[in-house]
Parts: sequence; C-alpha cells; structure tokens
Amino acid sequence: MASSSAATVDQYLAELPEDRRALIGAIRDVVNANLPDGYQEAMQYGMIGWSVPHDLYPAGYHTDPSQPLPLAALASQKQYVSLYLMGTYCGCAERSAAGAPVETDEMAWFRQAWLATGRTLNMGSSCVRVKKLDEVALDVVAEAIRRLPVAEYVARYDAIRPAAKRSRKR
Repeated sequence: MASSSAATVDQYLAELPEDRRALIGAIRDVVNANLPDGYQEAMQYGMIGWSVPHDLYPAGYHTDPSQPLPLAALASQKQYVSLYLMGTYCGCAERSAAGAPVETDEMAWFRQAWLATGRTLNMGSSCVRVKKLDEVALDVVAEAIRRLPVAEYVARYDAIRPAAKRSRKR
C-alpha cells in the first residue's frame, strides 16, 4: 500500500492491517504530540502528512503549488513503513560531484542522534524505513519534528527554492 485513496487519516488507518496500524499509530502519536503550532495533519499524496497550510504559506509546494508545503509524511509501504522527514532534508539542493545530496547540518544531527540510540538507521534519500516499533527512535523523531517551527521551516525552504529552480533550468 504505497499510496492510498483515503480522504481522511482515520480512513487511511482503517485500511491498514492491525500490525501496521499499531506501528503507524505510535509514530503518528509522537509526531502529533511534538508538532509545533501552525502545521496541519491531513492526507497528502496518499499518505498521512503534516504540512504548512496555504493560509500560512500561500505559495504551497514548489512542484505542485496547489498542495501545502509538506514537513513530514508517514506511509505503509509493501515491505516497511516510511517516515518522510522533508524538514530534515530541507537544504539538500546542492549535490556532490557524484550526484548525491550534500548532507546538511540537520541531516547530520538526525543521523547521529538516531545512531546514538543504538538502533540501526535504514535511511533512504528522503525517508526512514522501519518494520517494527522497536526499530524506531521515537525520541529522535519527536525532536526532529519539535525543532522546526513553521517560520523557521518556511525560511529554510524559501532559501533553497531559487537554487532548486536554477538547477532545473540546466
């Protein structure tokens, strides 16, 4: 189940098998408990998403301005649960000579904090993948969410938007 057609978070959760519902529910509870004021939870791109609503950031997401600016998302995939932390990756407009994203201070903090818990970090280019709750460093997820108030996230995002637009024109 990579993408759902559910219109609400409750509908999305109801579609999941019990084990996935419990895992996603636990992560969702941590995100919601630590979400700074101003963000909204809703279905976005077929996943549970947390975003900056249009009334706070009218420009929306650069690839689809009709969508609010996403901060994080949570999805049940075929083999694992994915936690997308766009706020942690924000600033990765630069690429190395090999084409890999240059790790930002925020990404380095996240990686170090997660590994300091003793848990294995299965991190892709835009997500953390887990199969069981005991694999999740919930305290690190909480801090990653808590450390990005809306105004700071929007400022970071605005700072990289022009660079992203220039790189697409090449």
